[in-house]
Amino acid sequence: MGRLAGYHYRNIVKRLKFFGFEFHRQAAGSHEIWLNPASNRYTTIPNHPGDMPEGTL
Repeated sequence: MGRLAGYHYRNIVKRLKFFGFEFHRQAAGSHEIWLNPASNRYTTIPNHPGDMPEGTL
């Protein structure tokens, strides 16, 4: 297991909020788009049960 293994959706959201990201909108299926208004950057995260694969992060 690498250092990014073992993160759940809630942990990812918590870290995104720490770095200034806000929920922007629901994307296709179970994915969400988050926006950092200060840097105008977007990121998409899947809202799946269980751990996120390390390659996804």
